[in-house]
Amino acid sequence: MSERVLVQQLQARPDGPVSVSGWVETVRDQKKVQFVILRDETGAVQLVNPATRPSEDGAEQDAAALALTELISGLSTGTFLTVTGELKHDERVKLGGVEIKIGALEIAAAALPETPIAADSGLDKRMDWRFLDLRQRRNNLIFRVQTTLEHAMRTYWIERDYIEIHSPKLMASASESAAELFEVPYFEDKTAYLAQSPQFFKQMAQSAGFGKIFEIGDVFRADPSFTSRHATEFTSIDAEISWIDSHEDVAAMQEELLQFAFQAVQDKHGAEIAELFGVEVQVPQIPFPRIPLAEAREIVAARGYDIPRTDGDLDPEGERQISAHVAETFGHQFVFITDYHPEIRAFYHMRDEETGLTKSYDLLFNGVEITTGAQREHRVDVLIEQAKEKGLEPEHLDFYLDFFRYGAPPHGGFGMGLARVLMLLLGESSIREVTYLFRGPTRLAP
Repeated sequence: MSERVLVQQLQARPDGPVSVSGWVETVRDQKKVQFVILRDETGAVQLVNPATRPSEDGAEQDAAALALTELISGLSTGTFLTVTGELKHDERVKLGGVEIKIGALEIAAAALPETPIAADSGLDKRMDWRFLDLRQRRNNLIFRVQTTLEHAMRTYWIERDYIEIHSPKLMASASESAAELFEVPYFEDKTAYLAQSPQFFKQMAQSAGFGKIFEIGDVFRADPSFTSRHATEFTSIDAEISWIDSHEDVAAMQEELLQFAFQAVQDKHGAEIAELFGVEVQVPQIPFPRIPLAEAREIVAARGYDIPRTDGDLDPEGERQISAHVAETFGHQFVFITDYHPEIRAFYHMRDEETGLTKSYDLLFNGVEITTGAQREHRVDVLIEQAKEKGLEPEHLDFYLDFFRYGAPPHGGFGMGLARVLMLLLGESSIREVTYLFRGPTRLAP
């Protein structure tokens, strides 16, 4: 078997024999010459074949050349094949300055001639045929960026001696809101629930003495939202650290993490992102701006927008408005909104003894919330009282409260949606575009 060469390796190779494999992107079947654009996971290359057509006068012709020409004429878009031939460097070739003269062509799997989606197909139609949609260079780049982003975050944490955990996704009770739970039949007529968050188990790791942990994994929300930033299954990036003084320690870690990860993306993919998405990757300066929620609402009101929510929080337009203010005032894409009232925060968020507000924050990136972070309440008696205030029955939380009955350090952490970060980083309008296979209220396939 000939050694397969990736398209991105061709420019560095000398002229001569080569074998490439991929799928057919386009065919130009001209009378005297045939051109095939072959794409693999790293790029595209032009293949060329001097066409041999049946002789009009019945003269004897090269049977192999006739067969190759006929085979190329019948190629359909999407056909996977392997080509062996002669690599030639030619600066006149616009696609990479190289081309391959076809010697032999072996079809691995032919595609049907009619493709079910086109360049102008709507998002839902493209989601129906996601594996075809993902063949585009632009979409391929999304997941290369995602890989670099995750690798950089893991590198940041591992270099700082964090422990990676994998928390269970089947739970006996709710971790956040019971209204957003997916129920799953379990053994012996039991009911399990798909995890909405690794929150409780991240905190368990603090009581276990792990100190600093992180997790990148799936979470599930039975939320019937159809917005561009919600999904019923998504990847959550979580971290939790012990021995903090306040939520500021968590925020400081997160902004360092994002700066480190964005630098990695800029270094590896910045030029290609600019080419394909028209976006310049900006590595954020730290510290990020911080604005208390009450002040943020005043700023939004001064900009002429009246937030309709009655619970005191920002709505999506309010988030866009305060982010616009931050961009204009500080030249920054990120802002921490801090000092949330307990009524709009989880029972386990620690409260400031002087203000009564929670030691928590939301992080907005280009006008969209990507994170909630906080210092957690680690004193079990306070936890029980705060749970009761929220109308929760402590006995239903016993397994969680047990984590704190045998000692726990002051700790805090955050959860961040991977798809939202990618969406905003690449300037896309929906997380559907940057999710490998999106799951929402009306989508369970493919």
